[in-house]
Amino acid sequence: MARRYYQLPSLTSLNTFDACARHGSFTAAASELGVTLGAVSRQVKGLEAELDCPLFLRHHRGVELTREGIDLFQVLSSSFQQIGRLCQEFKNRAQSSDVTIAATTAFASLWLMPRLGGFWRRYRDINLNHAISDNPSDAGFVNADIRIRYGDGSWRGEQAARLFDDRIYPVCGPEFAAQHELRHPEDLLQFPLLQLDSVDPAWTGWDAWLREFGCDGSRANFRRFNNYVVALQAAEENQGIVLGWHSQVGSLVQRRKLLRLGEFEIAAPGSFYLTWDANRPLSDSARRLRDWLLEIGKQ
Repeated sequence: MARRYYQLPSLTSLNTFDACARHGSFTAAASELGVTLGAVSRQVKGLEAELDCPLFLRHHRGVELTREGIDLFQVLSSSFQQIGRLCQEFKNRAQSSDVTIAATTAFASLWLMPRLGGFWRRYRDINLNHAISDNPSDAGFVNADIRIRYGDGSWRGEQAARLFDDRIYPVCGPEFAAQHELRHPEDLLQFPLLQLDSVDPAWTGWDAWLREFGCDGSRANFRRFNNYVVALQAAEENQGIVLGWHSQVGSLVQRRKLLRLGEFEIAAPGSFYLTWDANRPLSDSARRLRDWLLEIGKQ
C-alpha cells in the first residue's frame, strides 16, 4: 500500500465519519451522502480498524461518540470548516467584479492613470481599486490581485508577464537645459543630480547609469529623494537633473515640462512586468485587466 504523505486515513472515511458524528445516526449520514447504510457502516468500521479504536457506541436508536470519537470530530469539524471557508473565499474572489492593482506612485500617476479611461469605457462593470506604494514589500502591494513590478521577471510565488522594456536618460527643466550643455556623460558630475533612494533594489539609479559610461558616481553632487514624483517636480523647477524613465517622462518631454539633456541613454537593465499570485487563480475581472494592460503595453 502506498504511504500517504500526511499519514491520514482516506478522506472518504473521514467525511463519512464527520457526517455520522454530526447527525448521530448512520442512516441520516447515508441520506446526506447519497450512499447506502451498508456503505456508511463499512467506511466507519474501516476507519476504526485503521485507528485501532472504537469511534462510536452503537445503540438501538442511534450512535454515540466515544472519547476518541469526540476528539477526532472536534479536530475534523474545525478543519473541514476552515477548508470550506477558504474554498468559498476562492469562489467569491473568482466571481467578484472588484480588482485591485498595485503600482508605484510614479508609475500609477504618469503611465497608468492616463490610460485607464480606456479600460473603464470598455469594462464598466469592473470596480478597479488601487494599492499605490513605492515599497514592493508593502502589505497592500503584495496582496493586490495584479502588481506592476520592475525587475528581471522572477519573483517567488508569482507568475509574471512582461509589460514592456524601457530606456533611461537625463532630463531637467527648460531653464536648466537652456543654461547647461551636456557633451559627455562625465559632464554630469558638475551638475546637481536628483537621486531617488528607492527601497526596491532593482531600481536603476545614477550610480549604475553613470557606470555604463565609465563615470565614477562617487564624485557626483547628489540631492536625494525617496519619491520619484517629487524628484521629477524638482527637475521641472530647474533644481537639477533626474534620470528619466521614458515610459514615465515621455509625455512630460512631449509637453516640454521636462527636456532631455544630451542624447545619452541606456536600455533599462530590467523590464516592467505584470505579476499575480501563482497559487491564487485570477478572477475573470482580474484576467480582463491583465489582458488589457498587456495589450496597451504593446502600443
